[in-house]
Amino acid sequence: MDKPALGTVITYGTFDMFHIGHLRLLKRMRELGERTIVAVSTDEFNRLKGKKALIPYAERKEIVESLECVDLVIPEQSWEQKLNDIREYKVDTFVMGSDWSGKFDHLKSHCQVVYLDRTRGVSSTELRESLASILVDDRQISNILSLLKALKGDLG
Repeated sequence: MDKPALGTVITYGTFDMFHIGHLRLLKRMRELGERTIVAVSTDEFNRLKGKKALIPYAERKEIVESLECVDLVIPEQSWEQKLNDIREYKVDTFVMGSDWSGKFDHLKSHCQVVYLDRTRGVSSTELRESLASILVDDRQISNILSLLKALKGDLG
């Protein structure tokens, strides 16, 4: 990877279920520039993408704003806004996780595009899937307990 010019760096994401992978991405981003901007997807934009965040936009924004490695948080409201943001905020480097590799190469004529490696073993998708399986297991346990109580009542 070429050494990016110091300046303004931007990234985009939902940042739902904030985890260590998010933090490491944002810290690495800070190393690439003097000013970091994070565009957090709004609830409305997530609906358009077919996603539902567990944490509301205002709270996700507040979490990201509280990080020392982040200078500015803006709302991500559409796919198309990236080029306008690059111009408006005089962005030098656009950063995304490597799972998006190649998807934003069209921005290379406006700024440097860098895809950072993801943190192994951590993803919001995996966390959601684990949470769903726990909730299913809890419901099953609850159903079994109810059944046992009912049986006990029938026997007693």
